[in-house]
Amino acid sequence: MKYGFIQGQQKTYPVTVLCKVMSVSTSAYYDWAKQPEDAGKIAEKQKLRERAQTLFDASKRSYGSRRLSDGLKKAGFPVGRYKARRVMAELSLKPRYPKRFKATTDSNHNDAIAPNLLDRKFNVAKPNQVWTTDITYVWTLEGWLYVAVVVDLFSRQVVGWAIDGHMRTSLCVQALQMAFWRRKPPPGLLHHSDRGSQYASSEYRQHLSVMKMKQSMSRKGNCWDNSPTERVFRSLKHEQLNYERFKTKEAAKLSIIDYFAFYNGRRSHSTLGYKTPLEFEREFYSKVA
Repeated sequence: MKYGFIQGQQKTYPVTVLCKVMSVSTSAYYDWAKQPEDAGKIAEKQKLRERAQTLFDASKRSYGSRRLSDGLKKAGFPVGRYKARRVMAELSLKPRYPKRFKATTDSNHNDAIAPNLLDRKFNVAKPNQVWTTDITYVWTLEGWLYVAVVVDLFSRQVVGWAIDGHMRTSLCVQALQMAFWRRKPPPGLLHHSDRGSQYASSEYRQHLSVMKMKQSMSRKGNCWDNSPTERVFRSLKHEQLNYERFKTKEAAKLSIIDYFAFYNGRRSHSTLGYKTPLEFEREFYSKVA
C-alpha cells in the first residue's frame, strides 16, 4: 500500500521525500518497483483505461477528472479524482474548455419589463416550479439558425426547445409550448428570462397568462441573472457545435437535438451531484412516490 502510494505520487514529489514520509527505505521501494506487474493487475489497469476512454468519448470530450472519477466509480472502478487525472494524462485525454459567452439580448424596446422575482435563487426544491429560457444562434453555410430553450431549474433539464431560421417571438413561443405540453406544470410556475423583446412582447406575455405562469426578468445587461440557461448554451457550443462545420441548417438542427438528448440523459452535472437531469428527477419522484 505504501509503495503504491509512492509510485502514484512520484511525478509530483521526489521519491526520497515520499519514502521518508512513508517511513520506508528508498532501496526497498526501488526493489519493489522492479518486480514485474501481476498479470491480473495489468488486465485490470487495461480495463480501467478502456472504460475511461469510453466515458470520455461519450461525454463529447467534455469530462474533466472530477466527472471522469464519478463515472468510473459508477462503472465499478474505485478511482478518485487524482487517479482519474493520472489516467487522463496517460491516455492524453484533454477536455474541451468553453469560451466566454457574451450577451446577445435586444432590450432596446418599449414593452413592459417584469421584476426580477427569481433574484438568482437557482436552487429549486421541486420540478416544474421555476423555468428559465433564452435564445442563442448557430452559423451554417445556409445562414444563421436560432435556438430557443426552456430549462427546468430543479434538474437543469432542457424541457422545451425550438429551432428555426429566425428569432421572432414565435420561436420562443414554440419552445414554451413544447415545455408546457410535455410537463403540464401546475399554476403559479415562475418563468424567468432576460429582457429581450421576444419575452417582453404582448404575444409572449399572453401565452404566459393563459398558462398561469408568473413572469420574471433579469436586470438590465446582467447575464448572470439567467446564468443556468447561459450554461446550457455554453455547453452546447463548446462540447459540440464549435467542432462542427454545418453545410445546411437541417444538419445543424439534427446536431442540436442530438446534443439535448445527450445533455438530459447522459451528461452528469456537478450541480446535481454528478447525476444527469433525468436521473436527478427519477430519484426525486421515487422518494415522493
